[in-house]
Amino acid sequence: MTATALDWRKGLFGNKTNIAITAGYAAFVWWLVVPFLQWAVVDATLHGTSETCSRDGGACWAFIVAKANFITFGFYPADVRWRAAVACVLLLAVAVAICVPRFWSRWLAAFGLGGLVIAVLLLLGVPPGQIVTTEQWGGLPVTLLLSVVGLAGAFPLAVMLALARQSRRGGIRMLSVVFIEVVRGVPFISILYMATLLFPLMLPHGASIDKFLRAQVALILFVSAYMAEIVRAGLSSVPRGQTEAGEALGLSYFNTMQLIVMPQALRAVIPSLVNLAIGVFQDTTLVLVIGMFDFLNTARAAATDPQWLGYYDESFAFVAAVYFVCCFALSRYSLWLERYLGRPGAR
Repeated sequence: MTATALDWRKGLFGNKTNIAITAGYAAFVWWLVVPFLQWAVVDATLHGTSETCSRDGGACWAFIVAKANFITFGFYPADVRWRAAVACVLLLAVAVAICVPRFWSRWLAAFGLGGLVIAVLLLLGVPPGQIVTTEQWGGLPVTLLLSVVGLAGAFPLAVMLALARQSRRGGIRMLSVVFIEVVRGVPFISILYMATLLFPLMLPHGASIDKFLRAQVALILFVSAYMAEIVRAGLSSVPRGQTEAGEALGLSYFNTMQLIVMPQALRAVIPSLVNLAIGVFQDTTLVLVIGMFDFLNTARAAATDPQWLGYYDESFAFVAAVYFVCCFALSRYSLWLERYLGRPGAR
């Protein structure tokens, strides 16, 4: 028996505690996992109608196949859904480019901003075509747009807030502290309600701002407060001597931060930043409270179709699988990025 096999055997059955834990996991698998696989795989229906699913009794994945377009794009007009699909590809391309270290250059900001602008214009129906208002947006484009723009927009604001909180100027530092602590002390749902219900009351008579834009700005401000504290923790981890070394070389404050301090600070907080990104991606589901339909909520709405009424288990299971794949990929990316940046000569 190999050493690896002996280690596995010792870990599973090495003592009474390990045996009890192994038995507990086996009982859990038998009690929950096996019935789930029976429902989701063995007895599942992949093709057919609602009547077929009712007769077979297992998971009705035929419902997901039939409602895939609605779950993905919501109430977006069917004849121009190609625009929403292209916008999703652009948003994913921007997200991937931001995550790849070899693309980290001065051109990345221009590419990201250009990709986001083109994605928004496509969703709106521009260049000339059928104009699609934000009330018709839904599904995956809404989730991706809120997440990508929310994180990309919050990052520069968070860096400024973190630097301001460490500023020697009391007024600037106080403003940063007040903003961060107030926003972090209020639930995100409350901020969404304020942006949707209270903010319009403050505008002059006849003036209005799109609800999606208000929700996006609210998300950016909310995320920036949490991200600012993460960045500040990274700045605090950099020895004071690094800043003094930059000053000794004649570098300005901003050049010292950009070239010496900030790269070390951000490298130290990669796990926290990725964890925040995962949380933001999941928190986009809260926009339901202001009448917007993201990916989760379009899946829930799909189960209210009279022809497929009641297939909520399949809807939530499908969406949960998509969210798990995305969040698991982000967690693996975090580990890879730490190893990559830890190599000698890595940027």
